[in-house]
Amino acid sequence: MTVLVVGASAAGLATVEALRRKGYEDRVTVLGAEAHLPYDRPPLSKQVLAGSWAPGQASLRTSDALSALDAEFVLGDPAVRLDARARTVHTESGRTLTADAVVLATGLRPRTLPGQDGLAGVHVLRTLDDALALRAELAPDKRVVVVGDGVLGAEIAATVCGLGVPVTLAGPQPAPLAYQFGPLAAGLLAELHAARGVHLRLGAAVTGLSEKEGRVDGVCLETGEVLPAEVVVVAFGAAPVTDWLAGSGVLCDNGVVCDSRCRAADGIYAAGDVARWHHEGLDVLLRLENRTNATEQAVAVAGNILGEDRPYTPVPYFWTNQFDARIHVHGTLSADAEVSIVEGDVAAGRFVARYRRAGEVVGVLGWNMPKQARQHRQEIAGAAVFAGKP
Repeated sequence: MTVLVVGASAAGLATVEALRRKGYEDRVTVLGAEAHLPYDRPPLSKQVLAGSWAPGQASLRTSDALSALDAEFVLGDPAVRLDARARTVHTESGRTLTADAVVLATGLRPRTLPGQDGLAGVHVLRTLDDALALRAELAPDKRVVVVGDGVLGAEIAATVCGLGVPVTLAGPQPAPLAYQFGPLAAGLLAELHAARGVHLRLGAAVTGLSEKEGRVDGVCLETGEVLPAEVVVVAFGAAPVTDWLAGSGVLCDNGVVCDSRCRAADGIYAAGDVARWHHEGLDVLLRLENRTNATEQAVAVAGNILGEDRPYTPVPYFWTNQFDARIHVHGTLSADAEVSIVEGDVAAGRFVARYRRAGEVVGVLGWNMPKQARQHRQEIAGAAVFAGKP
């Protein structure tokens, strides 16, 4: 049996490593759109952007560790077409790669604003090259506007502010992550950003960009206000990279649609940000955009390729670091949930919040209390049926 992994980031690499740990010894090929060997994405908005890490420190594995996997890495050559029935992938350079099992791990592509392409001073942050390009433009005499009040936008704003660069965080929510965290935690996050020097211009949608002589000079809001900027970072979400799968025989709807085994078609699997699979524990189609899921789902995919036939049923989890706040989230939060503090003290900046909806615990949030938050995740409704989760 042969395996082809399309995507050379965390999910793709974790798939190969899991296959080898589980005893798979045959040929495996990893196809990557970027020229870089596998690297980690969470540090891009923090250590790499801040300049405290050299680019090489974001590498997921050493060259020796990669060599020990005995896998062929084909890099800098994006996939452009899949024939699911033949399990064949065609690449931009004209390569044709065929395998007995194909794993789709192509991740996400940042969403953009109208008129953004080709405009100097406008950035996204998804790749290592994106982070380095943005870092090169940051200076104390340049005003930065981050468009996007979710996790990535808030992390970028925190990092830029820490460099002494004036930064504004813009977006439609009343506070960063308000639609997800609810008023208590999001309000604390807003207070933290404001206290550290981030200018918050929230509660109004961004409609576009203004420019002068080919360079951005402002961010336009629905109110008619224009936020002056020499540098703009667009970070208001991303879309699964599935356009190349049109006509492939694989169903795509907000990701690659899969069964509970992360199987999209016979011999075709998906893992990581691009996968939208049936979560048997929650009985919904679910797609998770975070580093933890990329690794855990890859392990499940590897097992199912090798015949384990197990559903993938994780407790959703993600984390974010912003200034001195270390926030860990288990389960599914929402702004309309009933929130109670079950450990710690909000005023002390260390607490665990429990989220209830319709009488059931749906999630927990730990603010500088990661161990305690993890312990409380056992209270989440249905957690007992989530495979392999203590």
